Amino acid sequence: MIFFLFSTDLSQTGAQDNPYFYITMEEQLPVQEWEASTLQERPSSSSEKPSSYLPPDGERSSAEKLEPPIPDGAYDDFVLEILLKDRRKKELDFDIPIVINARVEQFIEYFQTIRRDRFVIWLARSGKYIPLMKSLLREHGLPEDLVYMAFIESGFDPHAYSRSKASGPWQFISLTGKRYGLRVNWWVDERRDPEKSTIAAAKYLKDLYERFDCWYLAAAGYNAGEYKIIRAMKRYRTEDFWKLTTYRYLRRETKDYIPLMMAAALIAKDPERYGFTDVEHEKPLRYEKVKVTEVTALSLIAKACEASLEEIKDLNPELQRGVTPPNVTEYEIKIPFGRKGLFLKNFEALKPVEQCPFRTHLVKNGETLHGITKSYRVNLEPLLEVNHLKKTSRISKGMTLLIPLSRDEEIKPLTVIKKKNGRVQNGTAKKQTLRS
Repeated sequence: MIFFLFSTDLSQTGAQDNPYFYITMEEQLPVQEWEASTLQERPSSSSEKPSSYLPPDGERSSAEKLEPPIPDGAYDDFVLEILLKDRRKKELDFDIPIVINARVEQFIEYFQTIRRDRFVIWLARSGKYIPLMKSLLREHGLPEDLVYMAFIESGFDPHAYSRSKASGPWQFISLTGKRYGLRVNWWVDERRDPEKSTIAAAKYLKDLYERFDCWYLAAAGYNAGEYKIIRAMKRYRTEDFWKLTTYRYLRRETKDYIPLMMAAALIAKDPERYGFTDVEHEKPLRYEKVKVTEVTALSLIAKACEASLEEIKDLNPELQRGVTPPNVTEYEIKIPFGRKGLFLKNFEALKPVEQCPFRTHLVKNGETLHGITKSYRVNLEPLLEVNHLKKTSRISKGMTLLIPLSRDEEIKPLTVIKKKNGRVQNGTAKKQTLRS
């Protein structure tokens, strides 16, 4: 589990509620509260100019020398300047307004020191996802540099998961994700899909920009929820994001969201300039798409394109159960680039051998795994395996379970006892085929 920056009170609105604290499947650590973070505010002045601040050698050599975060009022004296060019270094081009002030430099220093190791990981991972995401943002008519919001949201981790149940590289909560076309259920969580979630984020950001006509306010609305920003604007009678940060109404995480994004963008566009000379960027994500039928196991897809199962899972992080979802005619799956012809050739040959009959079962109130296996006369272990469950897993009403049956046995109709008008009737469960 990775903790990104700070933990604050969670908002109930917006695509994601707390971009500074998120959870992945990699680690599980105790919560790091905002009060425990150690940041030092750099003094601002009327002569403040764009710079690439790097701490002098020997200065601020340990976290103990850094003081706690500054109070809300510290934004009052900020002098904002548009970063057009740093003549001392090569020019950095941005398609969103970028400013450098004491707060931005503070976060640059934070990434260079306290969070350096973690930031190096995020920089390396950004090489894999930024080209795809920038392309999708451009296709939707949005500035490409909005991609650095995903840097702040998740460090480009598809499996990032927050305490407020926001998920994926763009940290959508379930409700907002579904509003913008993402499927979220027991089988599939498209918030984790880098392509689909970026398209959803692009649609959401376009709506926010049309509402606010300002990328700062749009990004703040993405973090806190648009109605939170609207209420702040009405309360203080200003449409200036930086003025809104001088008041207490917005949470600290929202006030810092824009400076954090700017700091990440500045470093990511020129890592060596900021002292990140040891970054090995991952190769850009490349894949092809093929269509398969419902409940096709990823292991079969891996065999068909002669790739590892982990590689297929990595390309399809939205699939949560190791199979394509049931009750769909076709599902579009991603496979390694250049393997489509090989896949189509092998897949047709493997299907007859690998087919495994199964039934689907809709869990009812009060049912247990033991009771379900007894009703269907199947062993518990294969049921747990195909549904990616453990013996201690809990099932709830409305879940759909796959009931695997032996390839060798004759599939007989399952007798289900029903009572209707005082009579006992026989019912037959739906039989399908699992490709594994």
